[in-house]
Amino acid sequence: MYPIAVARGVTAEMNILMLVNPRSGIGEPPLYDYVAELGRRGSEVTVRFMREDVQLARLLRDVDAYDRVVAVGGDGTISSVAYAMRNTGIPLVPYPSGTANLFAHNVGIPQDPYKLAELTAEGIPASLDIGELDHNGGVGFLVMAGAGFDAALMDRARDLKPLLGEGAYFLAAAQTLLPTVASFVLRLDGRQVMTEGIAVVLVNLARIQFDLSVTHGSDAQDGMLEVVIVKPHSVAGLLPAIWAALLDRLGEHAERPGLEIHSAREVEVVSEPRLPIQSDGEIIAQNTPLTARVLPGAATVVIPGGSLPVDSFPVSDGRA
Repeated sequence: MYPIAVARGVTAEMNILMLVNPRSGIGEPPLYDYVAELGRRGSEVTVRFMREDVQLARLLRDVDAYDRVVAVGGDGTISSVAYAMRNTGIPLVPYPSGTANLFAHNVGIPQDPYKLAELTAEGIPASLDIGELDHNGGVGFLVMAGAGFDAALMDRARDLKPLLGEGAYFLAAAQTLLPTVASFVLRLDGRQVMTEGIAVVLVNLARIQFDLSVTHGSDAQDGMLEVVIVKPHSVAGLLPAIWAALLDRLGEHAERPGLEIHSAREVEVVSEPRLPIQSDGEIIAQNTPLTARVLPGAATVVIPGGSLPVDSFPVSDGRA
């Protein structure tokens, strides 16, 4: 675990840069309440929109002049801003306005705009790991990235989310009852693993939709990624793993049936056939192979104190 980052500008009067994804962060009444509450506290807020024709680096060109940066959007938006700001030490505040908002669920970001404004103004930043994919100069993820079934699921759900919300993932799963089964060759910190399954998921934070955990918690401050191979050949075959995740709410359930779990700092994934890739819910414009690594403590994020999940069980070199 890293030490808490040095607080930067923790005062009621702050200069705040807000980056808004127009696809998911505009037109929400709570967003107006949030900005109004920041203004009531004496903060100045500069708003810039993350249009597809504007590079993120340009929006962050003068980021050193701000005490906080607020990213308004879904997991992909928040991760992309965190990655663009990596190793700067400038605190990022996530404003979750996407469909799943997995990062917010994992670290306890409040949904109430007034509580979020309080956290923005008074919260102490913490250093978190970022996962990095080798694609187009680098793609960062705060929650998880993957190849195979999870990417296909998110691709199918993309057009359904505006109508169905999180229910889009159920419908997408129903449309993918027999996912592609692939043979995988993994290199985990130089160690080779040969296996098969329908997906490989790289986990920084483990909680997914409907408050289920892929692994027994995951520590975003340990400088490691959990590498999860999803073994069942059908959606129905995932039911024992889902049941085990539900049992975690009642007590510790040591096994994750159907999941092979490793840990590593650097990961290479080769598959036959080649599979689609996603990063925090965003489809990457390439198929496997993929190369990824963890960037320890590269993100500085304002989160509620004591809210970070940590690994409940050590991860071995074999099955969990």
